[in-house]
Amino acid sequence: MASKVKSWIKAFRLRTLPLALSCIAMGSFLAATYKGFSWVILVLSLLTTLFLQILSNLANDYGDSVSGVDSAKREGPSRAVQSGVISLEQMKIAIILFASLSLTSGVSLIYTAFGGNWIHTLIFLGLGLLAIYAAITYTAGSSPYGYMGLGDISVFLFFGLIGVLGSFYLHTGYFEFSLILPASSCGMFAVAVLNVNNIRDIESDRSSGKLSIPVRIGREKAVFYHWGLLFFGVTFSLIYVLMNFKSISQFSFLLVTPLILINANAVHKKKKAMDLDPYLKQMAITTMLFVIFFGLSHIL
Repeated sequence: MASKVKSWIKAFRLRTLPLALSCIAMGSFLAATYKGFSWVILVLSLLTTLFLQILSNLANDYGDSVSGVDSAKREGPSRAVQSGVISLEQMKIAIILFASLSLTSGVSLIYTAFGGNWIHTLIFLGLGLLAIYAAITYTAGSSPYGYMGLGDISVFLFFGLIGVLGSFYLHTGYFEFSLILPASSCGMFAVAVLNVNNIRDIESDRSSGKLSIPVRIGREKAVFYHWGLLFFGVTFSLIYVLMNFKSISQFSFLLVTPLILINANAVHKKKKAMDLDPYLKQMAITTMLFVIFFGLSHIL
């Protein structure tokens, strides 16, 4: 029983959760700077995002196993279905469960934020259903878009623009154009985590027909792409601070720059999959630290 629980926890891929929470934290910090913060909205947003991220991870495990991407050739950590610890049927039930939890939590969030405003409710309900659909069809279904190299766009949108701007709107009920900059920072860093994953799996993905960005452009260009993601991730937030400068403390997020450089250097130098694997978690935690430093410096 204990080993089964551990297998499910491993399938949840907890190391990806800080990344999922970062966009909600960024949107909430920004809402607090505009005096529109709500603890209830924050808790429900975090809960919904956690359910969606776990749903995405389970669906990814299921989809990669069905498609054959998770095979003996894969060099990353073994997946639950691939290893046989969790059956396809059990994983399918878990996917349905977390899709239901995501929908229930999301509807509660929308109702709390907008009450009887049906226009806002329908718009955010549509975004919520789209997020669930995107989480499932990333690697599952008849035409998984993750295998076409479109995962980077989806991650940038959901972990960046939609995640940050959407959570800000849930708190405040309005939109600020300049917030696209810090939202884009979150999106760039989220794509960087995905890029580390795809560079790690480049050989197995190539052999199985998964056309990730690194497979399409090659490892050398994928490393250059990674540096670009990290550079613009920092730059967008720097521009936002310069546009809204009040105190030197607003630049405290730059203290995280050494961790970002460590990640970039590892992607450049570490060629073995298992050597590169820890830097997925490192980049996810770095993103969360970046958001915390950025957010606190704006509200304190």
